[in-house]
Amino acid sequence: MVFTLPDFPWDRLQPYRERAAAHPGGLVDLSVGTPVDPTPEPVRAALAEAADAPGYPQTYGTPRLREAVAGWLRRRLGVTGADPDAVLPVIGTKELVAWLPTLLGAGPGDRVVFPELAYPTYDVGARLAGAEPVPADGLLSLGPVNPKIVWVNSPSNPTGRVLPTEHLRKVVAWARGRGAIVVSDECYLEFGWDADPERRPISILHPDVCEGSHEGLLAVNSLSKRSNMAGYRAGIVTGDPALVKRLLEVRKHAGMIVPAPVQAAMTAAFDDDAHVDAQRERYARRRAALREAFERHGFRIDHSEASLYLWATRDEPCWDTVGYLAGLGILVGPGDFYGQGGARHVRIAFTATDERVAAAASRL
Repeated sequence: MVFTLPDFPWDRLQPYRERAAAHPGGLVDLSVGTPVDPTPEPVRAALAEAADAPGYPQTYGTPRLREAVAGWLRRRLGVTGADPDAVLPVIGTKELVAWLPTLLGAGPGDRVVFPELAYPTYDVGARLAGAEPVPADGLLSLGPVNPKIVWVNSPSNPTGRVLPTEHLRKVVAWARGRGAIVVSDECYLEFGWDADPERRPISILHPDVCEGSHEGLLAVNSLSKRSNMAGYRAGIVTGDPALVKRLLEVRKHAGMIVPAPVQAAMTAAFDDDAHVDAQRERYARRRAALREAFERHGFRIDHSEASLYLWATRDEPCWDTVGYLAGLGILVGPGDFYGQGGARHVRIAFTATDERVAAAASRL
C-alpha cells in the first residue's frame, strides 16, 4: 500500500523562525506549545526508583497504573464508570492518534471523520490506514455517510473551543445509530478557563454525555501538558472495554509498549493533583498576559475558552500575520496548518517561560 501523506507542515515555518531569532531580544517561540516548566518532582522520583528494569514491561500497563488512571478519571473528570480494566497506556498520544484507525481495522472503503479545523494527525492517521479522511464540522453535512470512526476534540487544538455537553451527546447518539466508533481527544481537558458552566470541558465518558455506557467510545488523554511530561511520551486510551481489549491484542503483537520506568512515572502523575493545579496557575497567568497584549495590539481572540492556545486574527492571511510577528521576534503557528478554515488566524501558545511571555508582551 502506498500512503499519500501531506508535507510536514512545521517545516514551512523555518524561515520565519530564523527571522524571529534574529531579533535583538531573541526568539519568543509561541508556535509549537512545548512545555517548558520542570517535570514534577514526584514523577521524576518515581522514574528514578523504577530505573532498574531488566525485564520486559507489560503492554497492558501495571495494575497500579491502571488503577491510578481510573481514580483520576473518577476524581477529576467525573467518569463514574471508570474501569481499570478498560485503561491502556500508550507511547504518547500522537502515536495513538496516527495509528488508531489502523489498529481499529479501518482500511480502503472506510471513512474517518474529524473536525474541519483540527490537529493534522487525524487526517494522517486515516491515510496511513488507507481509509478516506473526511473533515466535517456538522454531522448532518455528511448526509448518508456511515463512517468507521468519528473524532471529536474538545477542548480543540487549535481553537480552544469547547463543545457543549448537548453537542457531544448528539454526536454519541448519531454515531451509535450508525455503528461508528467515537474517539475523543481530551488532552486539554483540565485546562478550561471560562467560568460559564456551559463552556467547561467535559469528557465523552461522563454520564451526562454517554448516559452511563461507554459502548463504542474511546477517550484519549496525555500527560505531556498537564504534567510537563512531553519528553516521557506518556498517554492513555480508555473507554469501551471491548475496544480497549482489541487495541491491547494488536499492540501486544506489534510490541507497542510503554517502558516500565515511564509507567511508574505515569502512576505518580495520575495520583497527584497538586502539581496540575500549580501548572494551571502558571498557564492562567501567561494566558492573561498574552491575551491582554495581543488584544491591545489590535488582534481579535476567537474561542480560546480552554486549551493552551489563543486563536487570534488581524483579519488578514495567516502567513502575513506570521511574518509580521516574526519581525517582532515572536513565532506563532499559522492557522492553515489545521485546515483552510484557519487561513486568517494564528495559533498562539502560552507555554513559554514567564520571561519570554513578558518579552512578547513588551514587544506588542
